[in-house]
Amino acid sequence: MRKSLIVVASLFLVAEFGSAPPPVRAAMPLPFATEFTQLLNYGQLLSANLTAASQLANQIRQLENSIRNLVQLPNQVFGPIQADINSLGSVVQGGLSLAYSMANLDSQFTSRFKGFAGFTPGNYYNNYQTWSQTSLDTTLGTLRAAGLQGQQLQNEQAVLSSLRGMAQTSDGAMEALQVVGEISEQEVQQLMKLRELMLADLQSKQAFQAAVIQQQANGEAAAQQFFQFGGASGDGLTFLPGWR
Repeated sequence: MRKSLIVVASLFLVAEFGSAPPPVRAAMPLPFATEFTQLLNYGQLLSANLTAASQLANQIRQLENSIRNLVQLPNQVFGPIQADINSLGSVVQGGLSLAYSMANLDSQFTSRFKGFAGFTPGNYYNNYQTWSQTSLDTTLGTLRAAGLQGQQLQNEQAVLSSLRGMAQTSDGAMEALQVVGEISEQEVQQLMKLRELMLADLQSKQAFQAAVIQQQANGEAAAQQFFQFGGASGDGLTFLPGWR
């Protein structure tokens, strides 16, 4: 009975609508679908623009760093080392001093300190005066050099203060490297001045040593002449050295 009813309903539908099923109409696109696609496109375009802007900002920062690293110091500080050395070389000269900066140092030394063979009995005290004055003048020159270096310390302190300020305000690799180079140059200058002061101290000690050695040599030469004296005859008596 149930099957029969289904068959009858099917025949009724065929008779009503025909043998072919009704055509299916195509669905019309909804308006919000097109707008959503456009929003997606706009989002992708905005993301690409943001990426390009970030890359451009990084490139600008790199360019700024490169330019900053190439900038040099506007004012560079260098100490007058050559003038200071010339001043130290001239201040140690004076009187009968024997200075390392003398052009005729060899001839002056050999003329004043002739050693054992240069003994002259009648001129001993004059020679002794020359030796002692040479030692004293050389010592005075050394003290003058030390005093001049003490005066130069004020100028050097000003230079170091300038370098300290440059080191604190340097912007970029080039400026920092130039500050380091100037500090290294100041270290070299200080070593050169230290060597200069050591030379002045050395000349004073050597002048004193030469005076002492020359005095001892003259004493030995005088003793040798006394004991090697061949004798002298006067009123029938002969005098020999070392005899009473």
